[in-house]
Amino acid sequence: MKINFTSLAGVAALYLFIFMFGSCSKSGTPTPVNPCSGVTITVNGSITNPTVPGISDGKITVTASGSSSLTYNLNGGTFQTSPIFTGLAAGTYNVIVKNDNGCSGSNTFVLTDPNPCAGVIIVLNATIVNPSSAGASDGSIVATATGSTGFTFSIDGVNFQSSGTFNNLSAGNYTITAKDVNGCSGSDNFNLADPNPCSGVTINVSSSVVGTDPCGTPAGKITLNASGGVPPYTYQLNGGSFQTSNIFSNLPNGSYNVVVKDQNGCTGTATNILVPELSAGPLFSQVRNVLQNNCVSCHNPANSNGGMNWTVDCNIVQFSNRIFERAVNGNPSPMPPTGLLPVSERQKIIDWINAGAKYTD
Repeated sequence: MKINFTSLAGVAALYLFIFMFGSCSKSGTPTPVNPCSGVTITVNGSITNPTVPGISDGKITVTASGSSSLTYNLNGGTFQTSPIFTGLAAGTYNVIVKNDNGCSGSNTFVLTDPNPCAGVIIVLNATIVNPSSAGASDGSIVATATGSTGFTFSIDGVNFQSSGTFNNLSAGNYTITAKDVNGCSGSDNFNLADPNPCSGVTINVSSSVVGTDPCGTPAGKITLNASGGVPPYTYQLNGGSFQTSNIFSNLPNGSYNVVVKDQNGCTGTATNILVPELSAGPLFSQVRNVLQNNCVSCHNPANSNGGMNWTVDCNIVQFSNRIFERAVNGNPSPMPPTGLLPVSERQKIIDWINAGAKYTD
């Protein structure tokens, strides 16, 4: 026999049933029915993020399906009939949707702040003051920024200050960063340079010269004198190494260029300084005339005792001993071949030999 009971509470509960058959009765407890069996409440929705970082104007609009007579709960708060939650800041929210029988579904919604730096371009400008002298630390950078508000400034990317002024700077490249109230930033590089220590500096160079004997060891000399700039000076000859001495010695005859440099690297130059050949001395000139007037015919290379071109001045100096032996002593044969020179001519040779047999005497 099957008996149906209606108008029950409609919720899960235990009911006592008594069956009467005449004077006989029977009681029993039925199995409870789960009202959420087969009920799936699906929770979806849409979100509206806060319009500004830190502002609580976000919104969650819940759409649920799978049942009716729904109420809505946000993060464990009070259930409400409206599916809309407003006044929300950025964060993670758990929404529970429940029907009259307590059947529920849930979902998680995440609201995020907008990127505060989207579209923000911060531009830096600066007024710089270079150090007053090389190596000084009295330069400065005064930075300004545009593109946002509430700036702070940093010269090292770590420590920020409200002022864009940075003092006591030496020459170098500096990166200045400006950051606004939202942390948006912009950077630019600014270079401070030492002043040119040679600006307006003129180093004057003068020289004195000693010529050289063309037939002896090079003995020319250039002595330099400098003024202007900041001493001490160093000196360079014909592109060689700089030296502290202002004298260049043992120079052959010729033209020379010099550079003088002060301690700041400022330079002065002098070009085409001529080291001349010294003139022939009077004793040498007399001997040269004697040989050229009397010994032209002696210039025979085939003659082992002669063969020397006495029209070349340095041959006369180099072979002064040969001249003395032949022209004065006639050994091994006289020069000229016709006989010894007159005594007066031979005396000129003797005087020159005794004076050192030099081109310059």
